[in-house]
Amino acid sequence: MVTFTEAQLAAWLSPIVWPFIRVLALFSALPVLRQRMVPMRVRIALAFFVVVAAQASLPEMAVVAFDSPQALMLIVQNLLIGLTIGFAVQIVFAAVEFAGELIGLQMGLNYAGFFDPSSGGQGTATSRFFGTTVGWLFIVINGHLLVVMAVVQSFHAFPVGPEPFAFLRAMQPQAWGAEVFALGLWIALPLIAMLLFVNLVLGIISRVATQMNIFAIGFPITLGVGLLGVLLTLPLMQGPFTMALERMLARFQ
Repeated sequence: MVTFTEAQLAAWLSPIVWPFIRVLALFSALPVLRQRMVPMRVRIALAFFVVVAAQASLPEMAVVAFDSPQALMLIVQNLLIGLTIGFAVQIVFAAVEFAGELIGLQMGLNYAGFFDPSSGGQGTATSRFFGTTVGWLFIVINGHLLVVMAVVQSFHAFPVGPEPFAFLRAMQPQAWGAEVFALGLWIALPLIAMLLFVNLVLGIISRVATQMNIFAIGFPITLGVGLLGVLLTLPLMQGPFTMALERMLARFQ
């Protein structure tokens, strides 16, 4: 008869359980995988597969009894780290969607609001277009592999330990909100400058030709120039998006 003690069971399961909690928390907050169309069973299976494949690269895990208060602290720590990595990726996606909001505001397309099922709030056409585009771009540039590499490296930078909130004190994730506005304005700045120049030209025309109804011709011109600018600048989005994603994930390595 095969027998084993509780200490042996904890030693066998600890290298799997703690990384599994961290990776599953990450996949629950990752912008692409947290959609309702991705079943929870798929996330659990992917998290387990990543943990098993990364066993050779992971450091030695702390062995504690699963019914002890220290185990609860380890669960909280790994949940916080996994959710924070997903939050870092969400910031990059939110910055691109914010750039779409700014561009749509200058184009006059922000009146076309609709319900956004991914966020549960109101969205605009340009922000959703930018969000869908970077969602595809995230897969094309192997962003999912960058995220997996970051969560594996996080076990070296932030090993499993009894202090769950030491990670938050070191990273200060509440200060990352400024990245949304900085990156979003950086992406939208060329189109904002182009549309500002168009509005200045339209203002000069309205002063020179006062009999012309500038509101009748201004909207189609602004909309056409904005759509043309989006078409021309969309291939250039890969550079700032990749740079911002790598900069955010480098904090965990």
